[in-house]
Parts: sequence; structure tokens; C-alpha cells
Amino acid sequence: MAMLGVWLLLLLALILGIPTGRYLYAVFLAEKSPGDRWLLPLERALLRLVGVREPHPMDWKTYSAAVIGSNGFMALLGYFILRQQGSLPWNPLGVPGMSWHLAFNTVASFITNTNLQHYAGEAQISPLSQMLVITFLMHASAATGLAAGIAFIRGLTGRPLGNFWWDLIKASLRVLWPASLLVSLLLVSQGVPQTFTFVREAHTLEGPLQTVLTGPIASFESIKHLGTNGGGYFNANAAHPFENPTPFTNLLHMLSMMWIPVALLFTFGHAAQNRRLPWVLFGAAGIIFVGLHGLLLHAEGSGNPLIHQLGIAGPNWEGKEVRFGIEGTSLFVSVTTGATTGSVDSAHGSLMPWGQLVPLLQMMLNAVFGGIGVGAMNLLAMALLTVFLIGLMVGRTPEFLGRKVEQREMALLAAVILIHPVIILIPTALALSLPQGVEGLTASTFQGLTQALYEYTSAAANNGSGMGINGDQPFWNVSTGLVMLLGRYPSIVLLLAVADSLRKKKAAPLGPGSLRLDTGLFAGILAFMMLLLGALNFFPALALGPLAQAFMLP
Repeated sequence: MAMLGVWLLLLLALILGIPTGRYLYAVFLAEKSPGDRWLLPLERALLRLVGVREPHPMDWKTYSAAVIGSNGFMALLGYFILRQQGSLPWNPLGVPGMSWHLAFNTVASFITNTNLQHYAGEAQISPLSQMLVITFLMHASAATGLAAGIAFIRGLTGRPLGNFWWDLIKASLRVLWPASLLVSLLLVSQGVPQTFTFVREAHTLEGPLQTVLTGPIASFESIKHLGTNGGGYFNANAAHPFENPTPFTNLLHMLSMMWIPVALLFTFGHAAQNRRLPWVLFGAAGIIFVGLHGLLLHAEGSGNPLIHQLGIAGPNWEGKEVRFGIEGTSLFVSVTTGATTGSVDSAHGSLMPWGQLVPLLQMMLNAVFGGIGVGAMNLLAMALLTVFLIGLMVGRTPEFLGRKVEQREMALLAAVILIHPVIILIPTALALSLPQGVEGLTASTFQGLTQALYEYTSAAANNGSGMGINGDQPFWNVSTGLVMLLGRYPSIVLLLAVADSLRKKKAAPLGPGSLRLDTGLFAGILAFMMLLLGALNFFPALALGPLAQAFMLP
């Protein structure tokens, strides 16, 4: 019964994801799509506003330049607003402007779809900044990721990559905005505030007045989860009753995180004209997701043996949201790190050592469903790598959807795979060896190492959850900001180059000796390869952190 929640969530994700995948295919890859009659004139008008008269297809260099250029411009605007928010309107509490390093970290975090927060939401950011910077960048980063994911799918299936501006507009108008409206209305029905009255006065039972902050929270929460963003309107994030008031909203948040990443797998199946392929990809990610969640649930349900020695039996309730129980909060941990969202409804630093291993591993693999757009890119990249390795083992030229995977593609894929451990392990070592890094840690020995490792893993995976470090310091703000940027853009650029290279190759028909990708065997091999690469890259660091701490317990 304890695992019932994860099976129900995956079933609901499929129920939503299968038709949504078909809809995304119609919007981005078919000649005609629903709503063209009303939306095409508006989309073309918006396209002209950015100086594009016709959405001509781009190559990988032009597409990548558009991604980086547009995101860089939006980040600069956000940086200016955060620095000047003390002198701007809609600031009822008189919040001052952010320091240069905190503003840099914040815009880097939200433009990269990471939403790592080194600031206290309600105390260090004004309502104006919440809307013009945070909520806006959550929409922009999600639309960017979705556009890049669609371009990658086009390339793998032999189509031109498309036009970034056209994809960005469609991702916003036809996917994220209507979905956000739907989820916002559901959240409001459960009591999540959606108002421009930012401050209210409440009479407490003791008599004094208490200042209660509100605002457009439902719209913030919807794109936060649909866009796999994860930042909190309040510092308590999804543990705050205004953000997550009921068990239904807790389920809705988790389902929103899984919705589009799962749907994109089925979009790929339609594009590849192979209806079994998305089930293979879903199965490979699902094997890892369910297995790791089982480990997490067992660790938290078994409790802390040190507490048991005091004669207090039971699960590990430290840091949990009691409204949702051990099962509800544990599932939220698995989903928010599997979908690389970063929203939290419990304290990840309070997980048992074996429990801490689960979110770390999911972010290190960075392809267990993953974030919007880029999750599908990473999972398909792992499939390409698996095809190449199998080809080497059997002595055949590796092929993916009939196109040969050769030296150029593998060099680019190798760079993508190596970037992730490099930007995690090197900064972690620096943080643990420099006094500026150690000052930000709130624990020592094994747990301190785990804190630093988790922070950089979360930043590199564009996740954003944390384990409670004191991150608002120049060292941590700058280092994690750089890691977030390196975790986002180089992999997008390199994978677009892979897709553009493959699309130019002529697809050969499948023959008797061709490797079939649409089988359960390939799903198992893909899951094994993902876990093997994760172990090879990160096992020594995990052995010095959560594993060492686990074996120190009685």
C-alpha cells in the first residue's frame, strides 16, 4: 500500500501525457493544429514584434544563438529590477534592492529553469519583482526548454530544427498559458490566494494584529510546477499553506511536474512514427524512478535508529509536512528531483542518509523524466549513447531511427555527459577546501560534504532544491550561479548540434540485423546504462557523503 501513491501518480501522468503528447505533435510538427484560425494571426503579429517576418528554419548555430541571446536579454532586465526594487512601486514592506551577487544568482537561477533560492521569498523580494522577474522568467525558461526539446525531436526524426522564435511563441500561447490558467483555477478552488492585495491584517487569538502577506500566488504556483521551475513565493515553498493547502493541491503539484515531460515522450513517438518508442523511454525512466522511490520510502518509513535507541519507535518525521504524511512528502521528494523541478514540501536535509541518496542520484542522472524539454533531450541522448555502445559490442555501425551514429555525434554526446560531473565535483571540492565555502555549510563531516554536493548537483541539474546551506554569500551565489548557467546552455547547444547532424543523414530502412529500440530489452539496457554511468561518475563522492553517514548509523 505504501507504493500505491507512485503507481497512481504515474497512471495519472500517462492519462494526461498521452493526449497532450499528441497535441504537442500537432502544435509543433504537424501542418495544421487546433486553434490555428484564432491563434495564427496573433502569433504572426508577435513574431513581427521580434523582427521576424517569416519563421524560416534555423540550423543549430542560429537556433542556439537565439536561445542564448533572448535568455541573456531577459536576464539583464531581471537583474536591473532586482537591484532597483527598493525604489520601485508595489513594495509594501519596503524591501531593499538585492546585492549584486544575490541578484546575479537569482536571475541565473530563474532564467535557467533552476529556481535555486538563496533569498527568503517574502522577506527579500517585492511583489513587483515576484511578478516581473520571478514569474516572468519561470514562463520564459519553461518555454525555452520546451522549444529546445521540440527542436531536438525534429532533428532526431529527420526534420529541420525549426525557428526558435516561432517555437517560443507557440510554447507560451498554446501550451504554458492555457495549462497555467487551468491549474491556477484548480488551485484557487482549493484556497490558494490570487489577489493584488499584497498585505492583510489579521487579528490573532492573543489580540495583537499580524501582518499576512498574500498576492498572485495561484498563478505563481501553476507555472512553477508546469514549467518544472520550483521556486517558492514564500520561503517555506510548497510546505506553506498558501502555496499548498490540501492533499489535492499536493497531488496536483506533483502531477503538474510530470505532465509535460511525460507528454514529450509521446510527442517523440508520433514524430518517429513509432508508437512503442515512448513506452520504452517511459519504462526506462519509470524503472529507475519507482526503484529509487521505494528506497526513499523504506528509509523514511524505517525511521532513525538513534531515536529508536531512546525507546521512540516510528518513521522519520523530522522535516516532514505532517499534513501529507510520510508517503505524501516522500513522493514529493522523488517527483521534484526526478522531474528536476526543485519545489519542496519537506526539508531534504532531514532525510535519512539512504533517503538523501535518492534525490541526489536522480539529479545526477538528470534524465529520470527530467525538466520540461531538456529532460526529454537528456533521456534521448542516453538512448543514443546506449545504441552506440551496443553497436560496439556486436560489431555493427550504431543506428538511431535508421541514421548512423558516428564519430561527430559521439564526440558531442561525450561532451554533454562529461559536463555534468565536472561542474558538480570540481565546485564541490573547491567549496570544501576554501574557507568561503565552508562558512556556508550548516553541518560538518559527512553531512557537510553531502550539503555541498547536493547544492552543486541541484544547480547543475537545474533543479533548485537544497539542503539548508547559508547560500547568500558571494562565494556560493557566484559559484552556483555559474554552475546553473553551465548546466543549462552548453548541453542544449551540443544536443542541438547532434540533432542537426543526424537530420542531414539519410535514414536507411530497418533490416534483419538492425537494433530495435522499441522493445522491453532495450528499455532495461537503457535503464542499466543510466545507472552505470551515474555510478561511474559519482560513486566516490556519494561514498564520502550519504553512504558513509548511513554506514555510521547503528
